[in-house]
Amino acid sequence: MISALDVPLDLSQPPTITQQSPKDYIVDPRENIVIQCEAKGKPPPSFSWTRNGTHFDIDKDAQVTMKPNSGTLVINIMNGGKAEAYEGVYQCTARNERGAAISNNIVIRPSRSPLWTKEKLEPHQVREGDSLVLHCRPPVGLPPPIIFWMDNAFQRLHQSERVSQGLNGDLYFSNVQPEDTREDYICYARFNHTQTIQQKQPISVKVFSMDSLNDTIAANLSDTDIYGAKPVTEKQPTLLTPTGSTSTKVELRGNVLLLECIAAGLPTPGIHWIKEGGELPANRTFFENFKKTLKIIDVSEADSGNYKCIARNILGSVHHVISVTVKAAPYWITAPRNLVLSPGEDGTLICRANGNPKPNISWLANGVPIAIAPEDPSRKVDGDTIIFSHVQERSSAVYQCNASNEYGYLLANAFVNVLAEPPRILTPANKLYQVIADSPALLDCAYFGSPKPEIEWFKGVKGSILRGNEYVFHDNGTLEIPVAQKDSTGTYTCVARNELGKIQNEVQLEVKDPTMIIKQPEYKVIQRYGQVSFECIIKHDSTLLPTVIWLKDNDELPDDERFLVGKDNLTIMNVTDKDDGTYTCIVNTTLDSVSASAVLTVVARPNPPFDLELTGQLERSVELSWIPGDENNSPITNFVIEYEDGLHEPGVWHYQTEVPGTQTTVQLKLSPYVNYSFRVIAVNEIGRSQPSEPSEQYLTKSANPDENPSNVQGIGSEPDNLVITWEPLKGFQSNGPGLQYKVSWRQKDVDDEWTSVIVANVSKYIVSGTPTFVPYEIKVQALNDLGYAPEPSEVIGHSGEDLPMVAPGNVQVHVINSTLAKVHWDPVPLKTVRGHLQGYKVYYWKVQSLSRRSRRHVEKKILTFRGNKTFGMLPGLEPYSSYKLNVRVVNGKGEGPASPDKVFKTPEGVPSSPSFLKITNPTLDSLTLEWGSPTHPNGVLTSYVLKFQPINNTHELGPLVEIRIPANESSLILKNLNYSTRYKFYFNAQTSVGSGSQITEEAVTIMDEGKMAMASRQVDIATQGWFIGLMCAVALLILILLIVCFIRRNKGGKYPVKEKEDAHADPEIQPMKEDDGTFGEYSDAEDHKPLKKGSRTPSDRTVKKEDSDDSLVDYGEGVNGQFNEDGSFIGQYSGKKEKEPAEGNESSEAPSPVNAMNSFV
Repeated sequence: MISALDVPLDLSQPPTITQQSPKDYIVDPRENIVIQCEAKGKPPPSFSWTRNGTHFDIDKDAQVTMKPNSGTLVINIMNGGKAEAYEGVYQCTARNERGAAISNNIVIRPSRSPLWTKEKLEPHQVREGDSLVLHCRPPVGLPPPIIFWMDNAFQRLHQSERVSQGLNGDLYFSNVQPEDTREDYICYARFNHTQTIQQKQPISVKVFSMDSLNDTIAANLSDTDIYGAKPVTEKQPTLLTPTGSTSTKVELRGNVLLLECIAAGLPTPGIHWIKEGGELPANRTFFENFKKTLKIIDVSEADSGNYKCIARNILGSVHHVISVTVKAAPYWITAPRNLVLSPGEDGTLICRANGNPKPNISWLANGVPIAIAPEDPSRKVDGDTIIFSHVQERSSAVYQCNASNEYGYLLANAFVNVLAEPPRILTPANKLYQVIADSPALLDCAYFGSPKPEIEWFKGVKGSILRGNEYVFHDNGTLEIPVAQKDSTGTYTCVARNELGKIQNEVQLEVKDPTMIIKQPEYKVIQRYGQVSFECIIKHDSTLLPTVIWLKDNDELPDDERFLVGKDNLTIMNVTDKDDGTYTCIVNTTLDSVSASAVLTVVARPNPPFDLELTGQLERSVELSWIPGDENNSPITNFVIEYEDGLHEPGVWHYQTEVPGTQTTVQLKLSPYVNYSFRVIAVNEIGRSQPSEPSEQYLTKSANPDENPSNVQGIGSEPDNLVITWEPLKGFQSNGPGLQYKVSWRQKDVDDEWTSVIVANVSKYIVSGTPTFVPYEIKVQALNDLGYAPEPSEVIGHSGEDLPMVAPGNVQVHVINSTLAKVHWDPVPLKTVRGHLQGYKVYYWKVQSLSRRSRRHVEKKILTFRGNKTFGMLPGLEPYSSYKLNVRVVNGKGEGPASPDKVFKTPEGVPSSPSFLKITNPTLDSLTLEWGSPTHPNGVLTSYVLKFQPINNTHELGPLVEIRIPANESSLILKNLNYSTRYKFYFNAQTSVGSGSQITEEAVTIMDEGKMAMASRQVDIATQGWFIGLMCAVALLILILLIVCFIRRNKGGKYPVKEKEDAHADPEIQPMKEDDGTFGEYSDAEDHKPLKKGSRTPSDRTVKKEDSDDSLVDYGEGVNGQFNEDGSFIGQYSGKKEKEPAEGNESSEAPSPVNAMNSFV
C-alpha cells in the first residue's frame, strides 16, 4: 500500500483535482467570470458542471466556454452578459474510467456597491460636555464596505480617546467640546472590490453652552431647557455601546475576535479590559481605537468566557460583561489520502474532522453518496473510515469525504488505485550531491511500485545497510544525514524491492569545508576627500573556487578609478559625498555563499536650498517654497526661514520661522509696508548650511498699524511729574509711513477727561504739575499716515513719589534672650507713605556694655522688612548690653522720619573664655598661674573655676581637683604638687547664668637637685675606661632582663618598674654639663615645643583621649611617683589600671633620665 505518493502519469490513475476557485467567490460584475477547475489523471479526465444542483449545459449558453484540456469555465460578461444572471452554486466533476473527482461547491456572487438612500439629516445641537453619536448606516454591500469619516476637504477627522469611530462605522463623542462645531461630518463607504467610494450627506453639529446661547438657539428650546440648564459639569461614565450590563458574542475558531466598549463621560473615561477567571492570551491580544477595542487573533475554544470592559473617570466607573462563545467550522484532524494498492491488498481511508458543534461525516464514491453508489464487496464503511479488503482492479475509484456543521463544510477527494507494478527509482543514476560540512545532506531516492517497495540504503560498494540515529529515513525514500561531516563523503546505494522485483541506484556525496569571512568590513565614517578601506579576508575549501564580488547599495561598484579592488580589500580614494552607502563583500562558491556588509557614511553640512519661489501673494501672507539641497547623509532636521526688510533695514536678516525638515513649503505671515526678501537655511546634526540665494522682493501695501507700543509704564521721576514710557514699534511694525504715537492720560478715580498729545520719534513723555503719587490711567496708541492702530489697553501708573511723612508708632521691644529680641510697631497710614510701600527699616545700635562702663564707637545696624510687615526679629545681640532702636517706613523715594529711639537691655549670658592662662615659676612642688579676664564677660563675673589633674608616663590622667577662685583675682600659686610631674589645667569664668568656655594648659614641676647631682657624678665616672667595661656587662644584663620581662609579660605576670626602666634605658641620654651640674638637653627638637593651648574639657569633667595625646607626645619627661634613695622607682607596674575621672591614651613613652642613670649605680 502506497499512501500520499504521486503516481507517475504514465500509469493509470483516477482523476485528482489540482486547482479550483474558492468556495465563496465574489466577482467583479464588470469583468468576465472565470471559475477554475483543473485536474490530472490517466487517461486524461473529462469535465462537467452542475449549477444549483442540476446539470449545467454549457453548450446551450453562448456566453459560457470551457478552456481546452481543462474544466475551467469562462463566462463572458464584457460582451453583453450580466453577472447577476450567473449567480449561483457551481460544482465541477472530473471523470475518467477509473473514477470521478468533484470540486467544492463554489458560490458565485457579484460584488455590489449600492448608493446611499436619500435622507434629510437634521443638524445636531448639543450642549457642551454631553455625549453624541453620529450614525453612518452605510448601504449593505458585498463584501461589506470599509467606513471612514472625512470633511469637505477630504481630510480624515482627527480621532482620540474622546472622539472615535466604532466597529459599526458610527462616530462616537464621549463628550462634545466647542471645537467640535462644524457642518461637514461626512461618512464614506469604500467598496474595495469595485474600487468605488460612496458618500453620505454631510452632518452638521452645533455645540453650545449657556454662556454662548444666542436668541436663535433660545427660540428652539423650551423655558425649562434654557433656565434649567447648568454650566458644564463633570459626568460619571455611561456606556454608549454596547448597551445594558451584559451581552453575548459568538466567534468562529481561527477568526479575529473584536470586542468594543465606548463610554460617555466628562472627563473622558478610560477603558480597561479583563477576562473573568483568567488572563488575556499573551501574544495574541491587542488593543485598538484607544483601548476601546479588544482584539484577539486566531481564537480557539479556550478563549470562550466572560470579558469585562470597565470605563472609569474621576467620578466613578461603569462596566459591561460580554459572554464570548467560540464555535468552530469543521477542521481536519486526519484528511483522507490517496491509496495505491496492489491486487489482493488491504487498506483504509480515514476522514476525521472536528468542530463545534461536532461535524457530520458523510462519504461519496465518484461523486455519488456511497449509500446509493454501485456495490463493491471489497469496501466497508465504518463511520469516518472506509476499510478495503482484497481489492481488485475494479475497486479503483475516487472517494469524497464531506465533514459539515452549521458553520461550514470540508470536502476532500482521495482515490483508491489498484495497480501491480514492480519497483522503479525515479532519481537519476550516479547523481552527485555536494554539501558543506555541518549542514544536512539529503540523498534522493524517489520511487514507485505496487505493492509499495521497501527502501534500504548502503554506503560503499560492499557496505552494510545503514541504520542508527545518525541517519533519517524519509517515507519518500530520501536519506537524510542531519550533520554531514568530511568522512560522510562516498558512494551511497538505494535499493527498492517488492514482490514483483528489485532495483537499485547509486548516488555520490562530497562534503566540503564551509566558506568563511574571517575579517569582515567594518562601519566607517569619513570626511570628504579622505581615503577609506574595507577588508574582506576569506577562508574556503581548496576544491571550491570562490569568487569575491563587492557591491555598493546592492549594485555593482561605480566604474571609477578611485575604487581599487584588491585581493582582500576594497579601497576608495578621494572620497566624495556620492560614495556613502552600504558596501557588501559577497563570496560565492557553487555550494555556499557568505556575505558581510559595512556602511560608509560621508558626513557634511547640508547643501543650501535653491529655487526659492513666492506664490499666492496677498496683503498679509505669501507662500514660500524651495527645493532642499543635498542633506549629505545627515537628515535635515529643520529649515530656518529668514527675511530682510529692504525698506527699513537693508542688509539685515531676521529670523522669521522654521519648519520640519520634511516640509518644503510654508505660509508666511507678512506685515504691511515691508519690502520682503526671504532666504532658507537647512539644518542637520552636523550644522547649518549656507543660506540660499534670496528670493525675489515683495513689497506689501501700507495699512493702519496692527499693534500698539508694548511695555507702557507710568512712573514719576519727581514728586510733581509723571514719566510715561513705552517700547516703540520696530520699522516693519509701523505698517506705513509717518509713524507717531498718541499719548493719553487721566487721573484715576477722578471724573477727568483724557489729555492727549501726539509725538514722534520718541519713547518717553513727561507730564508735569501732577499731584504727588496719585494713580493715572495711561494709554499709548500708534498711528501713521493711514490711520490709527486699534484702541490700546489702559495701564495704571503713578506720579512721582515723595519721602514718607510719618514715622511708625507704638514701637515695642520684647527681649527673648541675651542675643535675640523681637520688635513690634504700628503701620503708618498708606496716605502718608506718598509712594509704593516697600517695607520698614529697623535701625539699632549698642549703647554700652552693662559690665563695662567704657563707651566705644557706635555702629548702627539696619534690618529691612519687606512689605507691610509690622514686626521683626533682631538677632546677634550682645548679652548684658544696652541698645537703642528706631523704625522708619520706606518707599521708592527713600526713608521716612525715624520713630523715637527705644531703649532696651539684654540680660546676662555666659562669659567667653579667659583671655589667657600662663603658668610660671615652676618649683619642686608648686606652680604659679596667671590669667586675664574674659574679653566678653557678658555679665558680672562671680568666680573662676580651676580644675587640674596629673599625667603619668603612660599618658593616663590622674584624679581631677577643682578650685573656685574669687572673680577679682588674677593669679594663684598651687602648692604641694609632686615634683617632676606634668599637670593639665582647665580654667573658665562664671556669671550668674553659668560657666563660660574653658581654656587649658599643661606644665611640669622641676626635679630634685640632689638627684641631679648624683646623675652628674655618674656622668663623670662614665668617662673612665674601667667604667666602660662595667657598662658593657650591665648592657648584657639589661638584654637578659628584657627577654625575661617579655616572657613574663606575655604570661600576664608583674615585674618591677626598675627592671622595666633598665630594659628601656634611653640610649640618647646626654651627659651632665660639668660647669653647672645640670642635665644636658634632649636632642629631640620636639622638647622645645610650646605648651598647647585652647583645648576644652567636656561637661562631664573627663578629658578626651585626643587632648592627652596632643599634650603628651611632645614631652618625654614627667614621672607619676617618687624615688628611693638609690634612685629606684617606688611601686611596680600592674596589668590593671586604676579608673580615674579622666583617662588618656596609652603609649610607650621613654623613661625618665634620672631613673635611667640611677639604674647604673
